[in-house]
Amino acid sequence: MPGIWIIAEHKEGRFKKITFELLSLGKKIKEKNKEEICTLLLGSNIENLTPQLGPYGAEKVFLLEDEILKDYTNESYTRLIVDLARTHNPSILLGGATAQGKDLLPRVAARLNTGLASDCVNVEIQDDGLLRITRPVYAGKVLMEVVIPDSKPQMAAVRPNIVEVLPRDDSQKAEVIKCKPDMRKDDLKSLLKEVLKGESKKIDITEADIIVSGGRGMKARENFKILEELADAFGEGTAVGASRAAVDSDFAPHDIQVGQTGKVVNPTLYIACGISGSIQHLAGMSTSKYIVAINKDPDAPIFQKADYGIVGDLFEVVPLLTGEVKKLKAEG
Repeated sequence: MPGIWIIAEHKEGRFKKITFELLSLGKKIKEKNKEEICTLLLGSNIENLTPQLGPYGAEKVFLLEDEILKDYTNESYTRLIVDLARTHNPSILLGGATAQGKDLLPRVAARLNTGLASDCVNVEIQDDGLLRITRPVYAGKVLMEVVIPDSKPQMAAVRPNIVEVLPRDDSQKAEVIKCKPDMRKDDLKSLLKEVLKGESKKIDITEADIIVSGGRGMKARENFKILEELADAFGEGTAVGASRAAVDSDFAPHDIQVGQTGKVVNPTLYIACGISGSIQHLAGMSTSKYIVAINKDPDAPIFQKADYGIVGDLFEVVPLLTGEVKKLKAEG
């Protein structure tokens, strides 16, 4: 049964935005290859999530539900996805270039003996049915176009916030196919015993539409408060990030680090405060739609990548910017 397969990601009873982005991408691909859009949904007590997938484009949902899948582990997810793919032979298998996707998709591709294009910033389908994929290489300095010939399924890990989510159609329903996972705990080489959650309730930076990031120029951990105030002024969908230099200086936690050794982000607006703009940092945020740089050094490399630059003291500029954002919000 050829088809366009999408691996759904969810956390704490909610789908991650990348799931709906991939479904929208699936609909665009279907315009040419006319194949069915199927979603793979793995977890425990998640059947209540399935009605959300049809309105965004899913025609079938393979539901793999079991207590053993309560928390993601690459071993269990890989085995079950590979078994399903070998049974149904999809033409295309898509996932997110997220922390989970980067861990899972290479393993699935290796088991299926197929190619994988990672961290894709554009995916299109050609008339011959092959995907033409654009992905950054050399720390984002070059964009490479990739085609995976004579390989099924064609696999791609798509960077979050690249695809616009198409409007939902509540008249569309997806057929739910329940698949009982043929797996026991004794079959697994490792088991996840506990997940330690951080205190922050903020949105994950990989899903944020606006990111306010700080670098070594922040000088101290407590100074990140002014960035948090700006993020709060922008409102929902905004997160605070940090450069590696700020994290290494213990100004910020590693889970908000942006860059080659942190997280790759693609927001609509990225505000870099006190960040010089090393190659490693640029590799993690250079595809942001709009980049604003605030730095005292007019020769800082970040200005070469920025759409808008402010040469000045961030401790003076950021509070002024926060005030202006609040004023605009109040005016409606």
